[in-house]
Amino acid sequence: MIEHMENRHLIVFGATSFVGQILTRYLYKQFGTDGQLRWAIAGRSEAKLKELHASLYPKATKLPVIVADAANEESLRGLCAQTSVVISTVGPYALYGSPLVKVCATTGTDYCDLTGEVQWIRRMIKQYEGAARASGARIVHCCGFDSIPSDLGVHFLQQQSMQTYGKACPRVKMRVKAMRGGASGGTVASLLNVVKEASANPELRKELANPYSLCPDGYSPQVRQPNVAFAEYDPDFKAWIAPFVMSAINTRIVQRSNALSKQAYGADFRYDEAMLGGDGFKGRMAATSIGAGLGGFMVAAAIPPARWVLERFLPAPGEGPSPEAQRNGFFDMRFLGRTADDRSLSIKVTGDQDPGYGSTGKMLGQAGACLALDIAKSTTPGGFWTPATIFGDRLVERLTKYSGLRFEVL
Repeated sequence: MIEHMENRHLIVFGATSFVGQILTRYLYKQFGTDGQLRWAIAGRSEAKLKELHASLYPKATKLPVIVADAANEESLRGLCAQTSVVISTVGPYALYGSPLVKVCATTGTDYCDLTGEVQWIRRMIKQYEGAARASGARIVHCCGFDSIPSDLGVHFLQQQSMQTYGKACPRVKMRVKAMRGGASGGTVASLLNVVKEASANPELRKELANPYSLCPDGYSPQVRQPNVAFAEYDPDFKAWIAPFVMSAINTRIVQRSNALSKQAYGADFRYDEAMLGGDGFKGRMAATSIGAGLGGFMVAAAIPPARWVLERFLPAPGEGPSPEAQRNGFFDMRFLGRTADDRSLSIKVTGDQDPGYGSTGKMLGQAGACLALDIAKSTTPGGFWTPATIFGDRLVERLTKYSGLRFEVL
């Protein structure tokens, strides 16, 4: 059953999930309950929603609570009828997220989430992009740590390159200099589900290996994309580098941004991501350890008995870093771009909290607010967008002002 109310700008669906609660508290702190942004919380469990609502008292009396089921399209249509934008934190999205995307796409309701599930995003684009274009719904995946810092980082770098050199950089590298944060059960479940699907489906493994898998059909530049698969030395950063677990989704989103923007970064644009391990022997050993650890985890996740063991010892859904750990977290990402005539530009993107939770909650909240308040339907048509192509500078400004992120030229 859904509580009827006046229309909202935004509804948080899955508000009682681990990230949903972080997002709810951030929106409450940032916008209050009935000011510039009118919003509500929603989910399946009325008891858990009321518990979350009670934790915001005494000033949250005007915050509506809506009960809706992720598997019930009728209740989701009722939900969408009362808002302009839905933010979904209901993952793994490949298991629970599809009905809401379908309903948003067919009803013209804008939508954003924090998924990093490449195979599911591609499935949603193929199934519902036509409906979203017809209805005017703007669907924006990957509005958390994956992939806002990467996508908007490249966008910011290219804007600076155009101002400085009058041209874009067809070659960009992102390197994670430092990062502190933990994993929640929802993220672990999403990652394990991707590996599980891929291990049973050769076609999916081929799709996941395609750097342009999220680009529009027919878009396939004959450019070999770099991919850091193990420890290697990067002369540009004068350091050893290791694979970055989020690169599988981030690189695809950045390539989709280039495709949607009519190759604004270049027809031969190349982009990759990695973690900095340091220089010398110590750096090499650090990069090797990271690469071996990530490779071992992926192998174990693909084998059912080993995956069951991982599930027993990794965080369960609803679990994640403590509030103190979230506050003490941070990330520092460095981007290096080169123009075709070999001029370079460096920027950094930093966040002041745990990247996947404290910072992600703030990024997701501002993405939803930006979609509700800043992006007019009359100027931005329906379809499946990326953060860089639909938000661009407007979200960079919001994140800098309100979310503890910094975009700086070095």
